[in-house]
Order: sequence, then C-alpha cells, then structure tokens
Amino acid sequence: MTIENKVVVITGAGSGMGRATALHLAERGARVVLGGRREDRIASVAADIKAIGGDSAYRSTDVTKREDLTALVDLACSEFGRLDVIVNNAGIGPLSRFDALQVNEWEETIDINVKGVLYGIAAALPVFGKQQSGHVITVVSTAGLRVLPKMGVYAASKNAVRTIMEALRQESGPNIRVTEISPGAIQTEFLKTVGDEAEQARLRAWSDRIAIPADSIARAIAFAIDQPDDVEIGSIVVRPTAQD
Repeated sequence: MTIENKVVVITGAGSGMGRATALHLAERGARVVLGGRREDRIASVAADIKAIGGDSAYRSTDVTKREDLTALVDLACSEFGRLDVIVNNAGIGPLSRFDALQVNEWEETIDINVKGVLYGIAAALPVFGKQQSGHVITVVSTAGLRVLPKMGVYAASKNAVRTIMEALRQESGPNIRVTEISPGAIQTEFLKTVGDEAEQARLRAWSDRIAIPADSIARAIAFAIDQPDDVEIGSIVVRPTAQD
C-alpha cells in the first residue's frame, strides 16, 4: 500500500473534507500534519487520529499567511523527517451577485482560495525538489465547470487554481505528481461561508436533498495517492448522481 507511512499535510483540516481526509488517510497508515485556523478543531482531529492508533501533528494555520504554510511544512519535516503530499483543501465560497459589491468577500475569496494554494505550493516545492519526490493535491470545485449566477468570483478562484495546477503539472517533471479534485455537493460546513442569507438557505435546502458525505472526497484523495510513483491522477470530479 503506497499510503502507509506517507507524510501528508492537509490545510483546512478541522472540519468537513479536510477532517474526513485526515482520518481516512490516518486509518490507512499515513502520518498526517493538520493545519487550520481553529486550533481547537484540529486538536480534536488529532485526538481522534490518536484514538485509532494513528500518528499526527498539528499547527494553527492561516493560509493567507505564507509564513504559516512554511511553518506547517517545516513541522511535517521536523516531526516525521519528510513531506510526501500536500493537500490544499482550505477554501471559502461567499457567493453573491456582482452588483451587491461585496468587494471584501471577493478579496477574501482570492486570498484564501488562490493565494492560499500558491503559498502551499511555495512551501512544499523546495522540499519536494530536495527529495526528488512529492505530490500536490488541491481541492477545486465543480462550480468552475458549470458557472452559475452569484458564483462568479468563487468559480473564477477555482478556475484560476485549475490553471495553476495544470501549469504546475507540466513544469514538475517525472518526480512530482499533481492532482486536482473537484467536489460537487458535499456534506460539510462550507455553506456557512455564504454571506447572502437567502442564497445560503437555498443552497442548504439543495444540499440537504442531494449532498454526499465528505468521506467521498477523502476516498478520492486516497485513490490519487495510492498509485505507483509513475502514475499521476490529474483530475477527479466527485459529485452526487443527483447533481445537475
């Protein structure tokens, strides 16, 4: 099994897809390094991993701060001696119409969804270069595949990351793997970041009707990791069968 003993950094690991991924990989023998803004949440995930006999470390991490991502990768290397995978999972989606002029939300979306991914890549690549191995996995979204009203900035941020990942894949050569995961409707706390209350209520009703468990994304990430070193899974779309 190629997951066993791999060292995996996960951002946004305190809840939802990040938490599910951390637990799933730990169950399969990975050593997981948890990053998240809410330290109590990632400490709780670390305790859950310990309870199932897994290894983990954690650090409060704000992905809008480059130094936090550098410190998270440094923690992985100091605790476990290497870094095999970084999962750029942290993200928000405060959806609104453009004429609502939620410019602060636009800026936060770009800072977290785009710059946060770039900072994760910048932290991991020097380590991967020294090791001559590594795997960058980034959670994108089906919102970038089917753009709808009120999703303009969010979808743009995810499509920017999709472009970044494709360019990174072409630049990375034979020793570094690059994977993007595009979730559809998933049961997480993500909708809490939608500032428009009416839109949040509409999306929550839709999600309650069709969303699939966060573990669905965890399994997809594990599948990408659990390939021979010369096999790269470039893109995976995971959505409910009921999603349009």
